[in-house]
Amino acid sequence: MAKAVIFDLDGTLADTILDIAEAVNISLASLGLPVHDIPAYKLMVGKGFANLVAQALPPGYPREAAELIRAEASARYAAHPLDKTRAYPGIPELLEALATTGLGRAILSNKPQALVDLVVEGLFPEAGFALVRGEGPGFPRKPDPAQALDLASRLGLEPGQIIYLGDSDVDMETAHNAGMVAVGAAWGFRGARELVQAGADHVIEAPLDLLALLGVQKS
Repeated sequence: MAKAVIFDLDGTLADTILDIAEAVNISLASLGLPVHDIPAYKLMVGKGFANLVAQALPPGYPREAAELIRAEASARYAAHPLDKTRAYPGIPELLEALATTGLGRAILSNKPQALVDLVVEGLFPEAGFALVRGEGPGFPRKPDPAQALDLASRLGLEPGQIIYLGDSDVDMETAHNAGMVAVGAAWGFRGARELVQAGADHVIEAPLDLLALLGVQKS
């Protein structure tokens, strides 16, 4: 049985897409560049904020200008990370149930650390995560397994004792690269099909379904 769960953040614990899209679209529109709809942003997220902005820009856009837009969009998002962002239905109940089990709980996201902290502190101030990791110096982004393996070490567990729960192919690849159990969150940004194609060991339709995989009784 698993002894810990590492969660992705965006599209897994929290529906952050509206605030992300608004921050980037405002920055694009300020320069007269095309903006994108929500379904498009759901396909762009997952590989870090800089990569998201790069995908949102027109092809061939100058790198120096792209960096300015990334910085502007990041600042806009940092100022408004929780305007429309909400925990997915069932996530608060899941975290409350897990808090009584003694299972380790951590977060691993490709969102920059400062932005991860804003969302986690705003939505889950009492969730009791042992570790909360975002993009930062010293580790490559997912799907490289280095961050996930470091979290396993700090939790005092072997990778195979840990479930990694996420909503994208990047998350499933991260779990496999780290030797963890890959569990797909079908309620997230990408849906069950991508998760199955990415080789998820399990795909769950709702957050509380994770309890059955963990052998935890619903209260």
